[in-house]
Amino acid sequence: MATTETVKAKTLLGECSAELLGTFILILFGVGVVAQVVAGGIGNHDSIAWAWGLGVTLGVYVAGRMTGAHLNPAVTIALAAFRGFSWKKVLPYSVAQFLGAFLAALVVRWNYTEALNKFDPGLTRKSQIVFSTLPGNGADIGVHLWGGFRDQIIGTAILMLLILAITDLRNTAPAANLAPFIIGLAVVGIGMAWGTNAGYAINPARDFGPRLASFITGYGGAFKDQFGEVYFWVPIVAPILGALLGALIYDQLVGRFLPISDEDEEPGRIPEEDTTA
Repeated sequence: MATTETVKAKTLLGECSAELLGTFILILFGVGVVAQVVAGGIGNHDSIAWAWGLGVTLGVYVAGRMTGAHLNPAVTIALAAFRGFSWKKVLPYSVAQFLGAFLAALVVRWNYTEALNKFDPGLTRKSQIVFSTLPGNGADIGVHLWGGFRDQIIGTAILMLLILAITDLRNTAPAANLAPFIIGLAVVGIGMAWGTNAGYAINPARDFGPRLASFITGYGGAFKDQFGEVYFWVPIVAPILGALLGALIYDQLVGRFLPISDEDEEPGRIPEEDTTA
């Protein structure tokens, strides 16, 4: 018979596999649409925002039953800090998320090789924005490193606050099968309203995984911004701070005033419908 430790190991492996695949799907759609717009000239900012939102929705549907589909280390950390999610799972989940984003970006890089090379033969920051974020989306609009840092805190705080509101059964949460769609719409809204200053990474895995993939496939300047500053850490640190801030705001202004729930689902999982009635 399998020991308890073996069962737990298999469960964690399954959860990490789900996080990897869910994040993989998210990045396939997100980075893929940016490659199509930037290198192929098909689409615009709105199509980017919608595809990212759809990527989130579909990624959550892929991993939702196993883990709730965090797909984002900042979300995982905030759930551990504010919802009792196991701190022992934070690192494995985060590694799986980074790996999923990295592998998906490699697929996009491979598939769009010809278009990227024709659009930007030198593989400069002109096409770097396909894979990772830059202040002002690579343009000089007056936003530099610390402006991007501020922007990512705010954007991720909005995301985390909305995730908690949408999945809180004590609040007016949508039915379980609609939660991923509503979260996807929230990402569309963030992209449309908060995409100028720093490209709304709002997810350390979403940015660093593709950034690393681009670096090892020819983008030598991937870790710096257009002003020569080391920038890769901004979409890692700032979203974590933003997610913690968003969770704190929701709990202090809404969550603590809601009635206590008897639900015993593991923190971070999407609530399931009651099918016993």
